[in-house]
Amino acid sequence: MRTAGIASFVALAVSALLAPAAMATGERGDLLTQVRQRGTIRCGVAPSLPGFSMPDSRGDWTGLDVDLCRALAAAIFDDPARVTFVPLSSQDRFTALQTGEVDLLSRSSTWSMTRDTVLGLRFAGINFYGGEGFMVRKALGIGSALQLGGATVCAEQGTTTELNVADFFRRHGLQGEIVTYRGGDEAVDAYGAGRCDAYAYDRAGLAIQRTKLAKPQEHVILPETISKEPLGPVVGQGDERWFGVVKWTLFAMLDAEELGIGRGNALAMRASENPETRRLMGTEGDFGGALGLSRDWAFRIVSHVGNYGESFENNLGKSSALGLDRGLNALWTKGGLHYAPPVR
Repeated sequence: MRTAGIASFVALAVSALLAPAAMATGERGDLLTQVRQRGTIRCGVAPSLPGFSMPDSRGDWTGLDVDLCRALAAAIFDDPARVTFVPLSSQDRFTALQTGEVDLLSRSSTWSMTRDTVLGLRFAGINFYGGEGFMVRKALGIGSALQLGGATVCAEQGTTTELNVADFFRRHGLQGEIVTYRGGDEAVDAYGAGRCDAYAYDRAGLAIQRTKLAKPQEHVILPETISKEPLGPVVGQGDERWFGVVKWTLFAMLDAEELGIGRGNALAMRASENPETRRLMGTEGDFGGALGLSRDWAFRIVSHVGNYGESFENNLGKSSALGLDRGLNALWTKGGLHYAPPVR
């Protein structure tokens, strides 16, 4: 779909974003009880985003977002396999949550004011700090996004990318055209086929999407980061307990990394004399009870799935196929932004 121009595009994108607001969920009841009765968590994920959510040839899902869903299942059921993964397009994801098709989204969704206040949703935390940028062909000889005047840019419909590109062009007085496609794969395929001069996406995602091109070495990611993209799990409004369970599942993975607790030593760490470790592992106090969970809820998470650092490294880090640096996604003690409240 080609837009008539940047100004008209902005108006169309905002209208599309606000349209589902009338379907906001409001009061949902006790979703934790419903999940227990059903025996599985319905987790909305991206259909094919390596490092975040991706099924293999057998239909087994892996990725940073997938691990969060499995951690939630471990906390509730003591079984990380009790998740039903529901692949959703960017356009469909929020409606699926609003209508109860899924219990949560763990789908590389950016936390923004409109989504937080208008759509009847609640972001339960940030599991990846990102920022958007551009990829172009090396043959164009472009070294900066400021040289994209007059360019056509491929982007995915129903995402913050659309508005971010429009804002960037407007801010720098550049003329350009945004060409949008329904899914991420469609957008990168269109770019690869030469239907656009540039492809816009989260910068970590650009590194991932570049691997899907016929000749990845012929494409370069430009140095500018044009936006803030805090990505995290999303739930519907109206169920504080479910919101708390999802939020503290993420926090437990972060706190476990900070305390040096991982899959390999979780059992041994239950004998630790460190009071913070004992509270997190459930050997001192019963902090799971306030969430409607067992006292060893965090131990279940770490022993089955691991801490945040292990999940990042396995799916996105240097030991993975993607080889990304932690960067902003390091703990606050290591120069990053991740910082979880204590269990106490």
